[in-house]
Amino acid sequence: MIEIRIIDSAHARDINIPNQPFDLFGRMIPAYTDRVWSYTIQKFDKVTSMCFPDENYDYDAMTENSIFVGAYDNRKCVGLAILQNAFFKYMYLYDLKLDKEYRGTGVGRKLMEKCREIALQGGYRGIYTIGQDNNLGACLFYIKCGFHIGGCDTEVYKGTNQEGKTDIYFYWDCQ
Repeated sequence: MIEIRIIDSAHARDINIPNQPFDLFGRMIPAYTDRVWSYTIQKFDKVTSMCFPDENYDYDAMTENSIFVGAYDNRKCVGLAILQNAFFKYMYLYDLKLDKEYRGTGVGRKLMEKCREIALQGGYRGIYTIGQDNNLGACLFYIKCGFHIGGCDTEVYKGTNQEGKTDIYFYWDCQ
């Protein structure tokens, strides 16, 4: 049975669950027309995979501005969401990760529901996050959870080994 709960200092090590590969099977292409965001999907001819480097988060250093939410299967942390306070009415979803075996099982949605509850209790209107356009699985997950596109950044990766990617900003009105 999956339990979703805030990770306290006694379980601080759980915030460093390892990143695992995810498939790159397409790209979300946002468009802004007449003040309305929409998107199309470009499927890749070849599916590849990517894995972000592990972050090695420091619970004590981050706890002042972050809330850690874990998904637990028995005592094993299989999912993590990190929420951060923001200066405007949307709380920031800084990170979301789920053990590969639990993807597509509804655990990610349960994590997001707990994040929604936390944001509302904190007086926020909703949650925002950023997804890379080529991480189509994550982008579609956010849309399925109720997020909408609120902007994009086409400049952020210029001059890096990830040049050509776009960050998409997703917003979830939780009220």
